[in-house]
Amino acid sequence: MRSRFYLIAIAGLLLGNGVADVRAETIRVTIEKMDFVPAQIEARVGDTIEWVNKDILVHTATVKGGWEVLIPAKETASLVVREVGQVDYYCRFHPNMKGRISVAAP
Repeated sequence: MRSRFYLIAIAGLLLGNGVADVRAETIRVTIEKMDFVPAQIEARVGDTIEWVNKDILVHTATVKGGWEVLIPAKETASLVVREVGQVDYYCRFHPNMKGRISVAAP
């Protein structure tokens, strides 16, 4: 009976029971005075990037040939990152506004 308990315990560990979960995080980028702050962030696949627009103008977070997030004035918008790599983004309406996300595996 005792060896059966150990086999069940080991199987539970191998299947992920008792192993700490990696939790997705929310990383906040503030848009204020026509800037992304911070301009460079680090994230992991599955994390959410949340842009908080404090300006009176609409902005975007746009990746050339990729995704785009519309961020209304005085509002918040978000995106879950899905791929490992470095992503440069900008505001389509104000191309001088630039940011970078470095995305690592979970």
